[in-house]
Formats: sequence, C-alpha cells, structure tokens
Amino acid sequence: MRVTFVLNDVNLSGGIRVVAIYAERLQRRGHRVTVVSRPHRIPSLGTSVKSLLRGRGWPTQPSGDRRSHLDDIARHGVEHRVIESVRPITDRDVPDADVVVATWWETAPWVAALSPIKGAKAYFVQDFGANSGQPMDRLVATWRLPMHKLVISRYIMDLVRPHCPADEPLEYVPNSVDLELFRAPPRGKQPRPTIGMIYSRSLFKGADLCLNAYEIARRQVADLHLVGFGLHHRSADLPVPEGSEFHARLPDEQLRDVYARCDAWLFGPRKEGFGLPVLEAMACRTPVIATPAGAAPELIAQRGGGILVGHDDPDAMAAAIVNVAAMSDAEWRQMSNAAHATVTGFTWDDATARFEAALEAAIARGGWRRETSVSMVG
Repeated sequence: MRVTFVLNDVNLSGGIRVVAIYAERLQRRGHRVTVVSRPHRIPSLGTSVKSLLRGRGWPTQPSGDRRSHLDDIARHGVEHRVIESVRPITDRDVPDADVVVATWWETAPWVAALSPIKGAKAYFVQDFGANSGQPMDRLVATWRLPMHKLVISRYIMDLVRPHCPADEPLEYVPNSVDLELFRAPPRGKQPRPTIGMIYSRSLFKGADLCLNAYEIARRQVADLHLVGFGLHHRSADLPVPEGSEFHARLPDEQLRDVYARCDAWLFGPRKEGFGLPVLEAMACRTPVIATPAGAAPELIAQRGGGILVGHDDPDAMAAAIVNVAAMSDAEWRQMSNAAHATVTGFTWDDATARFEAALEAAIARGGWRRETSVSMVG
C-alpha cells in the first residue's frame, strides 16, 4: 500500500507518537508511507502577552524546543512533508496513494475534500477532540463524513457511534506499549509513599483533579511524595505543591524511571481518547488510579492492576491513594504484578497488523483499486 497520514501539527503528544509508530512499522512491512503536516504556528503578539500575564510564560517559538515524535522517522524511510504555511492541506501537498488518513478533527475535512486519486479516505479518531475552546458542532460534523473510521478505545467508539451513519462500521484498533522501552523489574513499595501524574494545563486532562486528590490524601498519608512530567512547564494558574517534583519534556527513555518510582499513577482526564500513560505506567509495574476515560475502563475494570474512580471526584481519588498507601508490601506487589500482566497482551506488532487490515478495508470499501491509480509521485 501507499499510505499518507495528514497531520495538523507535530509535537510530543501521545497522538503524534502513535502516528509515528504506525508510519515506521508500516514502512518496515513494505508499504510506502508519507506524512504531511503544517508548519508550527507562530503565536501572535497578543497571544504571547496574554500567556505572559496569565503566568504561563512567553510561548515557545518555532526556533526553540520544537521536538516531535516524527523527528526520527526519516531514518526508517518515511517521508515527512511540511507545507510552507499554516493553511489547509490540499491536493497539491499530498502524493497519489492508495489510502489517505486524517489524524485529527481539523484534518478530516481536508482529507474528505481530496481528489480520489489521493487514496481511499480514512479517519483515525484518536481523541474526543472537544476540550476547551474547540467547537463541538464542527467536531461532530467530522464524524458524519463518509470516511472509513478507526477508533482507539471503546470509550471513543461509544462517543462517536451515535453520530455516524447507521451502516458505517467503526474499526477498533487499540494502542499498545513498547515493552522494551517501558519496563521495570519486580519491586516492592517505595520507602517513601510516592504517587505520579501528568502535568497539563489543558482542563480536560484533569491535572487539577489529581493535584486536589494529592492535597487531600497527604493529610492522611505521612510524607506522601508527588512526582510527574508533562509537555507544559509549571504555571501560576495550575500551581504544584511545594516539595513535589515535576519535569517538562522528558525524553522517552527517562519516562520509565519516573513511572517506576511510584506506588500509584494518577490518571484524571475528563475526556480522553486512549491514555498511553495508563499502559506505560502498568508496563513499569505501577498500578493506576484512573477516571473512566479513554482505555482506562477496559484496562482496569476488566483486567485489574488499578482502581477506577469517578469523574471530578478528588475525594474518591484521594481515598484510592490512601488505600494503596495502606497496603502491605505483599498486597501491593500483587496489584503491581496484575498491572504488568494487563499490558503483556499488547504488542505494537499486533496493533500494526490491525491498523494495516483496517486500511485495506478502507481501500476495499472505498472502491479504490491500486492498479488503476496513477503512479505515485517520486
């Protein structure tokens, strides 16, 4: 197959990580993969001043730290085309291919409008997409587009299905975790009770819930320590407790060390597509305390290795923290082992095979025939 992924922007988010993984692995399987994205948007002066006044600092410029998970795909033979300006991606930007994949709600109308020669249309729905500031009506409209849809969790499937045509299938293609990268040997509880979390200023990610739960729990758990990481630097509008430890933009190989230092990992999103940190923490033998968003319900409720709590309920999350802290070492090891066992059935090879089959289905469903298409550019 000749496969094109269409991205809005590239960065260090989980969604971009997943696209990079599939692009690389499909290329390894003998397919020809191209990724097309827009350049980084330069914040306006007004936006920059507002960010500064709100205590968020001056926004990062493209000349600063603009790493992304796509930085290394070229060495695997994947072409990454960056168009010249921040505008919709059109036919002139995209090679002729067998299938072209939208990867974000804003990219879906662009892909839907492409010429048939650019490939059968697929929509990789990785996120709910309707966090603060995003128009729900435009988001739902993308789910109604006549495109073959791939979803990464049952949670997203349940959100999207009511808005799709009744006869349109949804392909379930769950994410996986790199067990070579995210791993830790069996261990007991930490000498100092320690919990971890993702720091994000995006309201829907629920970092405020996790921070509130920590404040409540540490009234009952002596010397409770909080560690974490994220894409965002600390901000005055989302302060972190004194004595806690946070890191911004850690390399992947250092993330596992943070996970493995924790007795529990907090996952508090209000909305989430999948939640790679759940799998990553479990792979590092760390139980997860999670809200029922993304893949957390199907991973924890059905498989074990953690505790589910309600949305926007810091008291319930705090109680779960206290519960984990009160466990004996043997009890904790049992939960840790269950967390690790939960992820051992997930491999990126299996996920790529599912993704590959879904793209083949998109081609077949779209009536696209590779042998009748124009030869690929280059």
